[in-house]
Amino acid sequence: MTRRNGYALLSAIIALIVTLSAAIYIGAASDDGSATGKSTPTKTGSGRGPAAPASTGLWVGAWSASPVGAEPGTELEGLAGDSVRNVVHTSVGGTSARITLSNLYGQSRLTITHASVALAAGSATAAAVADTMRRLTFGGSPTVVIPPGQQVLSDAVRMTIPADADVLVTTYSPTPSGPVTYHPHARQTSYVAEGDLTEDATGTAYTGQVDAWRYVTALDVLSHDSEGTVVVFGDSLTDGITSTQNANRRWTDVLSRRLRAAVAAGQDVPRYSVVNQGISGNQILASGAGRPADNQAGVGRFHRDALSRTSVKVVVIDLGVNDILRNPGLADPQRILEGLRTLVRQAHARGLKVVGATLMPFQGHRGYTDARENVRQQINAEIRAGRVFDAVADFDEAVRDPYNPRKFRPDYDSGDHLHPSDKGYERMAESFDLQDLKGAAPAEL
Repeated sequence: MTRRNGYALLSAIIALIVTLSAAIYIGAASDDGSATGKSTPTKTGSGRGPAAPASTGLWVGAWSASPVGAEPGTELEGLAGDSVRNVVHTSVGGTSARITLSNLYGQSRLTITHASVALAAGSATAAAVADTMRRLTFGGSPTVVIPPGQQVLSDAVRMTIPADADVLVTTYSPTPSGPVTYHPHARQTSYVAEGDLTEDATGTAYTGQVDAWRYVTALDVLSHDSEGTVVVFGDSLTDGITSTQNANRRWTDVLSRRLRAAVAAGQDVPRYSVVNQGISGNQILASGAGRPADNQAGVGRFHRDALSRTSVKVVVIDLGVNDILRNPGLADPQRILEGLRTLVRQAHARGLKVVGATLMPFQGHRGYTDARENVRQQINAEIRAGRVFDAVADFDEAVRDPYNPRKFRPDYDSGDHLHPSDKGYERMAESFDLQDLKGAAPAEL
């Protein structure tokens, strides 16, 4: 087989993976987030959560996280009899809210009998601002049953949600429904309490703590200010695995604040929210074990985690380092590049612009070899030449040591020689050209 025929076969295999993966994750919700984003009338909710009426505002992503796998230790019981209080941080604000719950990795039906959303009373706390507590409904009912492998979108509730704020999303399930679909390495403390304390504002009983998000995968807001959503698709470098806990110092958080500040200053930049779809350890081409696969490959999850996000306008891709480091042999740079180009083609088919990042250095990390460094350099050369993405965020240039470009500049290094420090994440966001968020996909790359 010739090398060219080999790449053609690889493209066909990738396309098949994408098609099968999209079929796995058909949501139970009435809106999978891929619609235009205009709100529609919903049934009036029960309790203190009346549904939002039709509005001329736009639904955008205020926060999201990719489902990663099945949480260890929850295989049989799930979190039956517990209230799970997730803390999520908003990129933009709005006048109504709705959430997405996922049972992608569940092996049985997940029954939620009570769910709520509220503003957090402060940072790193389970306490809520009491008068912001809203009961969530699903098709007008406080109870929803989510089949294995599916997701559900809540009704909208009226509430004022500020930008750059912590929001509490709480669920209660009375029956066994394992395992729990979760996103580990959240860099955000969430909470758990025994019993149904879904609408408890004090937070006192929420003594269990976890660095993970459970069930919830998105918070959308009805915005009269934002024009759409930027989806950042990546691995641990986007997930922010070494950033300070509960401080929202991932590079995507800094990018969001930069974008809001630029809009407030009257600069000619898009009024977009920013959502983070990073998964630590993620690769472009290879998935983890299981069915559905844990830590699904980028080519498999791209439709679900990027293209189907609410009112997505631009996709930013920072992925590829793990394909180099976790390959037991020597990774083929052309296979990695073909994987990236596959993602770009899918985004272009939706009319979406794609900004791609160069791969950052990792000399000093235990997986480093000169041969792997050569693979990284070959990939970066193609990215910089404009043969992969519509625009380039040169993170490699931004964070590398000018005296040794194979490694991080010391103050940008978290210490493991692979992930940035808080200062390094900030530098990544500062180097990102906000003008690259303007425009749509070109007619032809």
